[in-house]
Amino acid sequence: MHSPENCFTPFKQSIAEYTLPERFTFPFYYEPHPLCLLAAEELQHHLETQDEWQHNFGLTGDTKAAIGKMFGVLLVQKSDGEIGYLSAFSGKMADKNLLPKFVPPVFDMLAEDSFFLTEQLEINQINERLNQLESNPRIAELKNALQTEQSAYKIELEAHRSRMIEGRKHRKALRTAGDSELAPEELRELKKQLSQQSVIEKLQLRDLKLHWEERVTIAQQQLGFLTTDITDLKQKRKTLSAALQKKLFEQYRFLNVNGVEEDLNVLFADTTRQIPPAGAGECAAPKLLQYAFKWGMKPLAMAEFWWGSSPKSEIRQHKNFYPACKGKCQPILEHMLKGIEVDENPLLSNPCEGKSVEIIYQDEDMAVVNKPAEFLSVPGKTIDDSVYLRMQQCFPQATGPLIVHRLDMSTSGLMVIALTKRANKSLQKQFIERSVKKRYIALVDGLIEQDEGFIKLPLRGDLDDRPRQLVCFEHGKKAETKWEVIARENNRTKVYLYPKTGRTHQLRVHCAHTQGLNMPMIGDDLYGKKAERLHLHAELLELSHPITHELMRFQVEAEF
Repeated sequence: MHSPENCFTPFKQSIAEYTLPERFTFPFYYEPHPLCLLAAEELQHHLETQDEWQHNFGLTGDTKAAIGKMFGVLLVQKSDGEIGYLSAFSGKMADKNLLPKFVPPVFDMLAEDSFFLTEQLEINQINERLNQLESNPRIAELKNALQTEQSAYKIELEAHRSRMIEGRKHRKALRTAGDSELAPEELRELKKQLSQQSVIEKLQLRDLKLHWEERVTIAQQQLGFLTTDITDLKQKRKTLSAALQKKLFEQYRFLNVNGVEEDLNVLFADTTRQIPPAGAGECAAPKLLQYAFKWGMKPLAMAEFWWGSSPKSEIRQHKNFYPACKGKCQPILEHMLKGIEVDENPLLSNPCEGKSVEIIYQDEDMAVVNKPAEFLSVPGKTIDDSVYLRMQQCFPQATGPLIVHRLDMSTSGLMVIALTKRANKSLQKQFIERSVKKRYIALVDGLIEQDEGFIKLPLRGDLDDRPRQLVCFEHGKKAETKWEVIARENNRTKVYLYPKTGRTHQLRVHCAHTQGLNMPMIGDDLYGKKAERLHLHAELLELSHPITHELMRFQVEAEF
């Protein structure tokens, strides 16, 4: 049985010199409070030294079956005023939901008396029966037979329709010739014969369809005799799974400081998906807050860090701190933090304020600018200030759409601006055809051994945690980057990057991912560690003038 004493951890050292946070952490973008850093250090020491359970985090060389984990610490104050922290892990660990020192799940689906195990057993039995039925070799034979019949039907149908087309052409030619060469009686007889030929061809088409449709129907029926049970079982499984999922989501009920409780079905009802994503409610942050509210502790600050090797698709650095995921946690945490004073969302402040966009070239058709770091290329959801807005102000008479291509907000460097519609069309074509030469300079955290290479890792957006990108060989879009080492110093490497494609966060992911350079850029707050800025700069741009077609080359050195 869990209680405050089970999971509350007092600090091992005096924290008298620390100042308590004034407001709770904004969970989706934050710098860990010093006391959260101290709590994380203590928890990490526990992970390194405990021997009560075993879990393969991939830190000892065996990465094949490794599963890294997100851990969270919640700085809390008990009713008696004592300050300490709670600890949690996301999902399961060591194949368990309950482990000493860590808060329990909001709902323990693995408990022996849980309805989940009983109902999941029925679904598993259906899966086993489906595997048996689908492994019948006769099904594959009948599927091939059906496909053969359908293919033969299509071939004969197309052949007959081709003959009908040729027949119509031939009859038309005969009618045309008959109009000028035959006597009226002969012409009537010819037209009668040609009409009969047309009717015969149509009847032949009807008979052909009836013949093949009968054969296809017989093949479908033979296959259906074996697949009806499979179809019925799949429908039953779908119905049971949906009911179990809904029932399961009803059990995940989340408190807030006012004692208001809402379940997952309600919390996600107004989201785009409307249905909670898999794993919702199992992350560390909701577990921590739920435990604190349940046992009357005051949440003060929170931080989450990754422990272990990175997943294959995501980029997670061992011991790095990360914000809560938006797809799974945002609706939950927005409810749980109602009534608590939270730090302001820094993403709502204008990052462009106090900065200017330097125009390094302009004529009647185009301009080239040097975008500062932390400056939007185009207006965001809540912020209009951007390169686009500044160019509207600089060139009010421009007829072009201005923005031809974009740079990430955190990336500095060169952008070309289209001032006329004609220039935009020409410049867009060059980018689409990839004839524009782009060179970036970046500083990565680590020493690269090779001097140059290529990275080919397909990318797609992380639906549960935008704007993060995932490496995905199944659904990702092709992404290629060439790189060259410029210099190595102080355990950092400066590199040139040449993107052959222009995917979102392509260069950042290709540097940070384990199958890329495996070294995040300095200052990469999404895939590495935050610093004073992201060390990525678009320093060179080479293109043809959109009107004169003169080759133009622009270069601006990086400020880092």
